[in-house]
Amino acid sequence: MRPLDGRAPLRWLASGWRDLWANPLPGLMHGVALAAFGALLLWLAHDQFWWLAGAFSGFLIVAPVLACGLYAVSRQAQQGRRMGCREVMGVWLSGDRRLIAFGLLLALAGTGWVLTSAGLITLWASAPVEKPADFLRHVVLAPAPGLFEVWLLLGALLAAPMFASSVVTLPLLMDTRLPLWMAIGESWRAVGSHPVVMAWWAALIAALVILGLATGLIGLVVVVPLLGHASWHAYVDLRRSGVIRVSQP
Repeated sequence: MRPLDGRAPLRWLASGWRDLWANPLPGLMHGVALAAFGALLLWLAHDQFWWLAGAFSGFLIVAPVLACGLYAVSRQAQQGRRMGCREVMGVWLSGDRRLIAFGLLLALAGTGWVLTSAGLITLWASAPVEKPADFLRHVVLAPAPGLFEVWLLLGALLAAPMFASSVVTLPLLMDTRLPLWMAIGESWRAVGSHPVVMAWWAALIAALVILGLATGLIGLVVVVPLLGHASWHAYVDLRRSGVIRVSQP
């Protein structure tokens, strides 16, 4: 097994950027579609905190499934071929039951987080939290410390296994006919064999997504395809290093 160093996630991002630059239309199509959907969620639920939190959690968690076409674009680019938007749409409409099942599992996990978060804040907050401004006032800026810190810690504890279950699962499903449960196992193997590198990768993903959200979702137009392409190169690198051990389909 060839170990990966801390520069690997930066290489993945650099390779993802090259893929995006070489064939920008499919990536930007994904980015615009997801940013527009996020804007729609904000418009529909801007004043209803828990509905907005649930919708956005599901949106961010399931977004990697919706970016499956980008993995195919990067795979074709490695083989010297170029995919157009029509072929990428074909990936979306392929009806692969493994992708559908994994998307549903991620959505259920996101729902579980929202319900757990709602229960914690309802029991602990000094006043009802019904709007985003209430969350800022009574949780983030609460005079008594504790609630916001526990909320962040709980979110991190729930996010870690979700990341471990999904970091290379989707590219692996796209590239092989491996059953879903085995693909998830290989994803856990990747995280377990290089925990520091994968934690650094998770931090980069989180930072870029936050940046995309902080720009009024406009940054997601570039962040979504960049991370999609980079995730494919993370999978390829981990497979070449011997961490992921599966036969070709």
